[in-house]
Amino acid sequence: MPLVTPSHLLLLGVAAIWGFAFVAQTTGMATLGPHSFNAARFLLGALSLLPLWLLLKHHTPFSRRTLLLGGLAAGTVMFGGFSFQQIGLLHTTAGNAGFITGMYIVFVPIAGLALGQRTSPQTWIGIALALLGLYRLSIGPDLSLGYGDMLELVGSLFWTAHVIIIGWLSRKTDAIGLSIIQFLVAAFWASLAALLYETPTLPDFQAAWLPLLYAGVASSGIAFTLQVIAQRRVEPGITALILSTEAVFAALGGWLLLDEQFGSKELVGCSLMLAGMLVTQWPVRQRTRVMAHSE
Repeated sequence: MPLVTPSHLLLLGVAAIWGFAFVAQTTGMATLGPHSFNAARFLLGALSLLPLWLLLKHHTPFSRRTLLLGGLAAGTVMFGGFSFQQIGLLHTTAGNAGFITGMYIVFVPIAGLALGQRTSPQTWIGIALALLGLYRLSIGPDLSLGYGDMLELVGSLFWTAHVIIIGWLSRKTDAIGLSIIQFLVAAFWASLAALLYETPTLPDFQAAWLPLLYAGVASSGIAFTLQVIAQRRVEPGITALILSTEAVFAALGGWLLLDEQFGSKELVGCSLMLAGMLVTQWPVRQRTRVMAHSE
């Protein structure tokens, strides 16, 4: 079997799409508030997945009650994760946001301890490297965490919960139907927040059409479809390993498209965090199915 297969390349493409979505999220807020942007992207994400669900819905039996309750829980947690991520992008760079969001890969095994799961010494080494990287990347000389980075870190805790919920639900219900429902639930909460805290107008949404199209369709519908196709031939652990490179693409996108600067401090911090993610996942011992947070 070749070391690199088309399925591996598809997953790398998914990571790139998700990484560059941080750029779209940042540019979209030039005219839209964070909750308005999220509400529109969630709705587009649900609509973009409908054709795939209609194509495959007859092949996967599922419990409607589990699907609805699971979608409500997953969508609510997704709303929390994306809200902190999106608001955090107002105060930090796309690169920082990508790497700190990726910390959920490290936090999942820590949360597993509370669920009675064993954590290997290798995982603890990866966690230590990631925390050192976070310190190098985000902690200032007065030992304070930047406000935007702090919001991204809180968001990564929501993504940790989301991974655990999805990992449990994926064995009990239809994955694509679950994704559609969670997008709709998140869209409801984001719309409510937008009405309470923001005053979006139709011209605002029209001005942000390209970032919304990328975040809602490419980062959700297209990337999710490619992930489903690729994961049929790639082990879950290797999938998580490849998808962790999303953080690298977020930093690359910020540098190429947003003119974000990365000095030696940022490069060392990001490198340590990426090393921690890789060590945690390679060779993978976890059976949790990782689905994107920044679909």
